[in-house]
Amino acid sequence: MKRIKNSGTGLGFVPSALAQLPWRMLVPVLAIAGFGVVVLFSAAGGSLQPWALRQAVVFSVFLGAALVVSRVPLSVWKRGALPAYGVIVVMLFLVEMLGAVRGGSQRWLDIGIIRLQPSELMKPVIVLALARFYDMLPPSEIRRFGAIWPAACLVGLPAALVMLQPDLGTALMITAGGLTVMFLAGLPLRLFIGGALAVVMIVPLAFNFLLHDYQRNRVLIFLDPESDPLGAGYHISQSKIAIGSGGIFGKGFLQGTQSHLDYLPEGHTDFVFATMAEEWGLVGGVLVILAFLLVVRWGVNVGVRANTRFARLAAAGLATTIFFYVAINLMMVMGLAPVVGIPLPLVSYGGSAQMTVLLTLGILMSIDRSNRDQQRW
Repeated sequence: MKRIKNSGTGLGFVPSALAQLPWRMLVPVLAIAGFGVVVLFSAAGGSLQPWALRQAVVFSVFLGAALVVSRVPLSVWKRGALPAYGVIVVMLFLVEMLGAVRGGSQRWLDIGIIRLQPSELMKPVIVLALARFYDMLPPSEIRRFGAIWPAACLVGLPAALVMLQPDLGTALMITAGGLTVMFLAGLPLRLFIGGALAVVMIVPLAFNFLLHDYQRNRVLIFLDPESDPLGAGYHISQSKIAIGSGGIFGKGFLQGTQSHLDYLPEGHTDFVFATMAEEWGLVGGVLVILAFLLVVRWGVNVGVRANTRFARLAAAGLATTIFFYVAINLMMVMGLAPVVGIPLPLVSYGGSAQMTVLLTLGILMSIDRSNRDQQRW
């Protein structure tokens, strides 16, 4: 029997363009986002307003944008990485001079009908910029000082500008993404060990002179949340109570008490995982974490299959950016890290984290498409 080849119609009646999408990643993403809408529906007491419906609309818009971004050739990301970095750095300077103040922080630029947070865009762009830098660097130079100080400046400048806003969580995310690319590029391990030791030495100085009062309080409460359970430690204490009270299978949909009775602050944003764990229990929490791990694993595999240095570094760095989002938020709500304002992507209410993660996934899909095109050739 002769094998009949598909002539571009996809899988039977499914269009080829639709069948070629990376469903191994898209299915978990759709499941996480859909579950997030359900959690926000419950957090509002069984109402689509004010969070669930808007969250679904914003996700749909940014998912469509991610699919458009996935059609952009890899060469465009490669050529545009450093110029995009420069544009966003300029925008961060403009935030310092002209930015809108909201919640005590100056992080936004009002651009007509939208309010843009440039620091969110810097999370994926710092990865692309460093991937481009090390792609241009000859392999023989990778263990020399010239491979270190330009990359350190590329990371340090936006991180410092974001710290001035002040936004410790985003500054940590930018730094973590940059350091990941530097490590994957092949810089000597002793540099990272030495850097970690230096950080440990300067932590007391940073704690006393660089952090704002509320940031110092967050660190102190992280070390001893029971010292002020009704004040600065209230968030962490109530989050632990909500997660613990959910048990194995949870209290049931719409049956949560900590969030519905307003004991849990920010139960629809930074602490949405606690809201979810109370109603869906350990089982629900583990399934969400596994879904995120599938997405990150797909992104890492995109980097493994890549044929160019830029694509490998960019894909691995972007995948770990998503991992840092999830890991920091989970440690934060469980009391394993200070509260630094990192939301759980695709689940927490808000557009900034959704924009960043879906833009990241769009770029990863672009790299994946390039990998498959090169394999065909």
